[in-house]
Amino acid sequence: MHRAFLASAELRPMAQQLMMDPTPAAIAGVRNYADSHHGEAAASAELAVGHAWMVNQRYNQAEDAFRKASRDGAALQDYAEFLEAQAAIAADRPQDAIPLLTGFAARHPDSIFDQQAPILLAKAYLDGGDAPAAIRVLQPLAAGASGRLVQFRMALAKAYQANGELQQAAAVYRGIFLGDPLSAEAADASTQMALMNTPFSAAERKEYADALFNARRYEQAETEYKQLRSDGRGLSQSDRDALDIYIAVCDLRLRRLTPSRVERLPVTGDDSGALKIYLESELARNDGNTAQQDALVQLLESQYPHSRWLEEALYSGGNMFLLHQQDLQAIQDDLALLQRFPNSVYAPSAHWQAAWLSYRLRRYEDAGRLMDEQIMHYPAAPQTLAALYWRGRLYEEVEHNPGQAMNYYRKLSACYVNSYYALLGNQRMERLAGAAFGQRAQVAPAPALAYVPVVDRPNLIDALPENDPHLIKARLLANAALNEYIRPEIQLSSTSAQWGTLAEAEIYASFGESDRALRAMKRSDIPFFFLPMQDVPMIYWHLLFPRPFWTTLQDDALAEGLDPYLVAALIRQESEFNPTAVSPMKAYGLMQLLPSVGRSLARKDGQRRFPTSELLNPVINLKLGTQDLRRSINEYSGQIEYALAAYDAGDTPVRRWIALDNYQDMAEWVESIPYSETRNYVEAIVRNRALYRQIYEPSPPNASGLHGASGSPRTLVSQDASGSPAGRP
Repeated sequence: MHRAFLASAELRPMAQQLMMDPTPAAIAGVRNYADSHHGEAAASAELAVGHAWMVNQRYNQAEDAFRKASRDGAALQDYAEFLEAQAAIAADRPQDAIPLLTGFAARHPDSIFDQQAPILLAKAYLDGGDAPAAIRVLQPLAAGASGRLVQFRMALAKAYQANGELQQAAAVYRGIFLGDPLSAEAADASTQMALMNTPFSAAERKEYADALFNARRYEQAETEYKQLRSDGRGLSQSDRDALDIYIAVCDLRLRRLTPSRVERLPVTGDDSGALKIYLESELARNDGNTAQQDALVQLLESQYPHSRWLEEALYSGGNMFLLHQQDLQAIQDDLALLQRFPNSVYAPSAHWQAAWLSYRLRRYEDAGRLMDEQIMHYPAAPQTLAALYWRGRLYEEVEHNPGQAMNYYRKLSACYVNSYYALLGNQRMERLAGAAFGQRAQVAPAPALAYVPVVDRPNLIDALPENDPHLIKARLLANAALNEYIRPEIQLSSTSAQWGTLAEAEIYASFGESDRALRAMKRSDIPFFFLPMQDVPMIYWHLLFPRPFWTTLQDDALAEGLDPYLVAALIRQESEFNPTAVSPMKAYGLMQLLPSVGRSLARKDGQRRFPTSELLNPVINLKLGTQDLRRSINEYSGQIEYALAAYDAGDTPVRRWIALDNYQDMAEWVESIPYSETRNYVEAIVRNRALYRQIYEPSPPNASGLHGASGSPRTLVSQDASGSPAGRP
């Protein structure tokens, strides 16, 4: 496999280009490569060609290419055989697939396809009209690991059905429908049961639709509710009324429910009645009628005190009052939710909102109690980090107990070292580390701190096991542009927990795909932001915080008086360094610029016509993006946090939040951003800017890397890497 990897190295850029754009010309180019090489290099090229033909649904050509790959090389023969079998079945030649899949695991032990091969073999038999053979393949494996796969059970059910064993088939279909309702196979199971004239009961169909609803798949849930309502078999009038209301709540989630529709809904006395009131309260909220929404929530409390829809309404009401700066009412709804539904999924968020708004109202005693409760009752929730920091601030500034404040800041630094709040806490510790505090005796940690969980530190290595066959195979797959198989192949190695994430990311980075390498690092279970930098090999940090286009980025940033690491942190959050990224809102490129912004900036540079496609050019995007960021920072008097919030949420809400003018410092303003997405966005960029500096330009121990959030007056401007006010070179 080492030789195969080396032999096919020149293929990689051609194959990767083919993967991104499988045009006939690109296929022809890789085919020419295969014809002019032999052995493993030719086999890898044929795999790439076959993959492209599969994408284009040219199954006959794909089967031929995979067959040639199997003939020319052995390193990826399990891939060649399995993919050839897939192509043969798709080409309606199942007889070609049977010899390829029979005994597959014996020929290719430790292949990623070992569990899928029997499923595909059974399909080949079924497509060929031999249901007994399919059953013989699957039945002996039903009690093993393969039998737990929903695809396996679906194949077995279809084999039973084709063989006339309808009772056995129905039992398996029912298990899929109710046990795996979110799988694609669940809908197929429903279809097959109807074909066998053994449809699911109304209660089972309602359970399935509810599962879709709870998974927020509202379009599908609504379709199921409507079909069940239309069918009508076994439904009472109250059942029909309930379905009408559930259809309406799907429309609410899909933003197409009207008040007149709600008025026409039936009045019921069961939990569906609670749902109708909830719908009315949500429409009142959407209309900005806080008084009506509050009255409807009170009606729910009196008539349906235990309904899940009261739980939903209380949480929604708390958020509504937060957005309208009606803090007392928000606290009331949050505390009511906690009292009535202490185990609610919303409890950590509602509890923290009550704690924070108590702080904002300067009800410091309530705030301190609620923050400690937050730490003790919801230690694993993300709001625990904020509770630790702000409880420390209370000890420091209100209770004048700097020793206990230090305990909270130290806990943040010890358990969540690279988080936004730890960086803020480090700044506070710097302020307290003077001689006056140093002479005081340490204070015993408050009881709440014992509840903070310790983050497990993974055993990571930075030297990849070069002789591991799965690693070599993954690299060979990359040469053939079979990228979707890289991660599963690596995970087959028994030691991949120590190096698998690094290997996957390095494979992508090696052919310039920093964005895919970054996503591989993010997708891992490694708690990067809670681990000391020295506990993670530096190569991981470089992949997690990459610097592609760095020379251009740095030049453009400095030309605009910007910290290049601020620009990098913003790009990391916006596009993950994918220069061709286009958002659902039609923002383009590295810095996610709107076409209107691009045209406006281009006109200022004297460019009369500016095609939107130019924003996908990294050089142009960086030039215009840094100009736009500079303009936004200037509009907010150099305050970077304001500019970042506006970058995400727009100018109007940001100026409304600033206008309240009752924040003690920038950290309090950021914490008070009512849009959670925008708040997390600002915190992430501020944190990532500091981490970029720490990785690439390590600072002295007392340099925290954060600006404008240290507790200084909020008029203090953010600073660039040199310590000068932002906007100066």
